[in-house]
Amino acid sequence: MDNKLIKKIRHELKSQVDLDYKKGCENFFIEKIVCYGVRTPLVRKISQKYFREEVKFLDKKDLFSLCEDLFKSDYNEEATIAIQFLSLSFNKFEKKDFKVFTQFLNKYINNWAKDDDFCTHVLGVMLGRHPELISELKKWTKSKNMWVRRASAVSFISSDRMSVGKEVGYVARDNLKDVFEIARTLMKDKEDLVQKGYGWMLKVAANFHQKQVFDFVMENKKEMTRTALRYAIEKMPRKLKIEAMKID
Repeated sequence: MDNKLIKKIRHELKSQVDLDYKKGCENFFIEKIVCYGVRTPLVRKISQKYFREEVKFLDKKDLFSLCEDLFKSDYNEEATIAIQFLSLSFNKFEKKDFKVFTQFLNKYINNWAKDDDFCTHVLGVMLGRHPELISELKKWTKSKNMWVRRASAVSFISSDRMSVGKEVGYVARDNLKDVFEIARTLMKDKEDLVQKGYGWMLKVAANFHQKQVFDFVMENKKEMTRTALRYAIEKMPRKLKIEAMKID
């Protein structure tokens, strides 16, 4: 892959650094992160600019190579750009490319911001188009990598902007049985961010299936952490929230 494009992207990122924002970002994450300190709206503008000017003309092999080079740097902003390049290129992808996305997830996704962005804009779109891949996500619930386990749930929280009529959460909407199966598997996960991930998945599913999700929560609330439970019922009516939070 020609490094000229990456050099231009990095030069532009460095020109937009906000040191106060950088300090705030570094303090916001529990885990140590690597970042320039560029605000996300600016990062997305940079990625859109280079996508229009150069990236959209790349073949798939060169696109994957470019994105991997960006992921390898470990900078949050470069990961955001790589993810947006992939998201904007979905007309190039086939079911078999899920293997490449899985490799990116395992090798380069190492905090919740990267995880959520990658899941909702790349993995979730692939699931929407190829729901038979959900069986692969069920295997991820047993991964030693907590970000892969979180991805098994958060990938259900997706919107496919390239498909008319698709709203946020359509994967969770259409695959409720799988949502519940993954939630049960992750229910006793020791990582707080994994618990929040499956709780978030349930919350999105409840936008379409409130009764079923409420019944699931009531059936399993003794096993669920309070964190996951609160996430799951966050948008439910107050009466249902009170009922779900009662300690038997």
